[in-house]
Amino acid sequence: MAGYQYVSPEQLAGFDKYKDLFALDTNPLSLYIMHPFWNTIVKVFSTCLAPNLITFSGFLLVVFNFLLIAYFDSDFYASAPGHKHGPDSVWIVVGIQNFVAYTLDGVDEKQACRTNSSTPLGELFYHGLHSCSCVYFVVTVYSIFGRGSTGVSVFVLYLLLWVYNTGILFLPWGYDLSQVTIYFVYIVTVVVGVEAWYEPFLFNFLYRNLFTAMIIGCAICVTLPMSLLNFFRSYKNNTLKHNSVYEAMVPFFSPCLLFILSTVWIIRSPSDVLELHPRIFYFMVGTVFANITCQLIVCQMRSTQCTTLNWLLLPLFLVVIAVNLGVASYLESVLLYTLTAVFTLAHIHYGVRMVKQLSRMEEKNIGL
Repeated sequence: MAGYQYVSPEQLAGFDKYKDLFALDTNPLSLYIMHPFWNTIVKVFSTCLAPNLITFSGFLLVVFNFLLIAYFDSDFYASAPGHKHGPDSVWIVVGIQNFVAYTLDGVDEKQACRTNSSTPLGELFYHGLHSCSCVYFVVTVYSIFGRGSTGVSVFVLYLLLWVYNTGILFLPWGYDLSQVTIYFVYIVTVVVGVEAWYEPFLFNFLYRNLFTAMIIGCAICVTLPMSLLNFFRSYKNNTLKHNSVYEAMVPFFSPCLLFILSTVWIIRSPSDVLELHPRIFYFMVGTVFANITCQLIVCQMRSTQCTTLNWLLLPLFLVVIAVNLGVASYLESVLLYTLTAVFTLAHIHYGVRMVKQLSRMEEKNIGL
């Protein structure tokens, strides 16, 4: 397995025709505040500093936040009334690191342009780590509200949207706005404490309802409409990677099946696995989601059709079948942890091998 090649030499040659994905950012907050800020910050970095190192540094901060909050709030009850709360200093650290990670996320692409070092490897590295960060970021923010009488149900992390069929990435306005909102939430939590989110802020509308409404609202009212608009613009301009309806829908098969399988597991679970191990379950689903994303990115850069179904869905399917057949409650937890470990190792192996393959290709191109 150490020398396994996920992409054949013929497929690898397709990266030579790679063209950077053009990111269209029309968000006023980003255009007039964040981009000027990032343009200033990037000048602090040496031109010898690799953009991928900046990307990876930001990713590690997000992971550290996830692990730090997991230590103080393993079951998402630490912010609930009647439970022991974590120290306020934790939210100071998390808030600062989240801001630094967001800044590095904006700076890395500018460093790549500044040093003229944009490559297929950098593209995969950037979007691959972004796909992994989704679960860490959402779960960390979720701990502010937690669950319980004033919290949010653990059945929240199921808004998955895939629009990666066009050659243009539309950057949703909701991302930058959510980042600014989260900084405000962190500041309030540090100054007042998690108790600030117990009381309703308008009539009987609780902050937990606002939190849920913001997630659903951004997906339905911002991301989905703008992604569909961008899709039809690409169709009109004949810039779609695939023209048939079937080929356009193939990238949705794996994430949709992941959603169906994980939801069936939750509903049919004999031990109520999501309530018992929410953090591990989120991590497991997020890891498979990230692997699907990375493989779609690779196909996007090669301008080839992606596989119909991701192979990681097979063991997940078998586990869901076992759960439906009536597996013992204690065995379900063992299956969850085993599956999570297998998926994590498989995804790390995929990432390491793809990076090595692309690195060798770029070294050969430089040699030529």
